[in-house]
Amino acid sequence: MSAPVTVAITRHLETGHEDEMVSWFAAGISLAEKFPGFLGGGWVRPDLGSDTWHMLYRFADPDSLEVWESSSQRQWWKASAAGLGVVEARVERRTGIEGWFDDPMTTEVDDVRPVIAAPPRWKQACTIFLVFLPLSLLANWIARETLSTMALPLRVLIVTLVLTPVMTYAGLPWITRTLHWWLHGRPAPWRRVR
Repeated sequence: MSAPVTVAITRHLETGHEDEMVSWFAAGISLAEKFPGFLGGGWVRPDLGSDTWHMLYRFADPDSLEVWESSSQRQWWKASAAGLGVVEARVERRTGIEGWFDDPMTTEVDDVRPVIAAPPRWKQACTIFLVFLPLSLLANWIARETLSTMALPLRVLIVTLVLTPVMTYAGLPWITRTLHWWLHGRPAPWRRVR
């Protein structure tokens, strides 16, 4: 199973084209929404006077991202910014754990889709602990039963090699979905008024 991919693009804009930039971003998100696997997107600026713009968009997996990025719609959309003086400075693709809890890079948010702030570090630690403890106990018990004749460093290496992808692709995505309400300070699902 592939992990979702978040693309973060830093662009610089000539002054005087801010309204056009907002419309251009909105058009890009509107086009991307029509592609299977699109999970959302938005943009942020360090402050209102900044020429730096950070655009974010997320797809369910690398294949659906590739379909969007190689589409004629996206090529047309990118070309339509030619008169705005937009310069693409940096592109990052993030998968796995680093995209789940990222702190916002800026304080001024203008969004096409809501940008959710990172939860407090102590909540992140608790969430990871809830998955890591039972998996670690199970993995170490199995290792003790099956690999007891191996040297400790080799046994720890094998357990770590097994647990890392399990945590990255199964454990952490599951627990962050399950506890999303708590991580972001919302009422528990069973307490919501219907």
